Amino acid sequence: MNASAQPPSAAAANSGVKLPDFLQSINLKYVKLGYHYLITHLLTLSLVPLMMVVIIQASQMDHDDIQSLYLHLKYNLVSIVIISAVLVFGSTAYILTRPRPVYLVDHSCYRPPDHLKATFRRFMEHSKLTGDFDESSLEFQRKILERSGLGEETSVPEAMHCLPPRPSMAAARDEAETVMFTALDNLFVSTKIKPKDIGILIVNCSLFNPTPSLSAMIVNKYKLRGNIRSFNLGGMGCSAGVIAIDLAKDLLQVHRNTCAIVVSTENITQNWYFGNKKSMLIPNCLFRVGAAAVLLSNKPADRSRAKYKLVHSVRTHCGSNDQAFKCVYQEQDDNGKTGVSLSKDLMAVAGKALKNNI
Repeated sequence: MNASAQPPSAAAANSGVKLPDFLQSINLKYVKLGYHYLITHLLTLSLVPLMMVVIIQASQMDHDDIQSLYLHLKYNLVSIVIISAVLVFGSTAYILTRPRPVYLVDHSCYRPPDHLKATFRRFMEHSKLTGDFDESSLEFQRKILERSGLGEETSVPEAMHCLPPRPSMAAARDEAETVMFTALDNLFVSTKIKPKDIGILIVNCSLFNPTPSLSAMIVNKYKLRGNIRSFNLGGMGCSAGVIAIDLAKDLLQVHRNTCAIVVSTENITQNWYFGNKKSMLIPNCLFRVGAAAVLLSNKPADRSRAKYKLVHSVRTHCGSNDQAFKCVYQEQDDNGKTGVSLSKDLMAVAGKALKNNI
């Protein structure tokens, strides 16, 4: 007898039954989210039925039952020891496993000086004087500026105000140090916290990742302690700020009585595009100089002065989808000039990610 096996998908197709695509189903995300909540609050959920049984039994006891229980415990030392041990163990396990609250104590943003402002008129004049852009590219940048929603108060780094621009490694380091250190100085002043009190440091910058790292530059500048947990996130685009907060939250769940600082910035000195590919010109019109520093804490003493409490964070990674993977892509154009290309699919991809999060 000859027999041939068919894969499940082929068998379903032959029978006319259309199976749902479980991998793309939004219901699967609900299952994952429910599993996450179940594991996170497993101990609490296990204790709720026990507490309900105890309360029901206690509510049904009369005076004689209470007296009988008292006499039983009075002359039974073993029962008292067992009950006390269970209560102590349960209380200890609950205290050690419960999620610790994470507070945003304060934050600070870098404010550039007035001489670094890039008004629309100044931006277009400098773009034209560089001689790197043709008329079509200049007109394209002008339209993007008008539709971007940016105001006249935005700024670009010192090196980009020069004619011709000077996008050197030294200038990029100077931009990074200026924006990060200024934001951190203001944060330390407003919170009155000492650099030695910081236990966790997370820095995110997508395009500029020198050696030593940006986080090492901060450790060296403020002489942070030797056992600090330092992380430097790169190449993660605009989502890195939220990812850094999520990472800080996870670390604060593990390490008790700790403060964490998250520094988020982007460096454009060496990442300005001097070519004529339209998709790679968009970042020139959107990105400006800046940085933000956030102080997070799990210390109970910081609750009264904290501005916010982190309730929950949600992350959905869409990198397995080719359309999402290539919507923001650093590459070289036909003339060998490096830049970041923003595809037309970016808004659709962002919308899908937002929908999944919601």
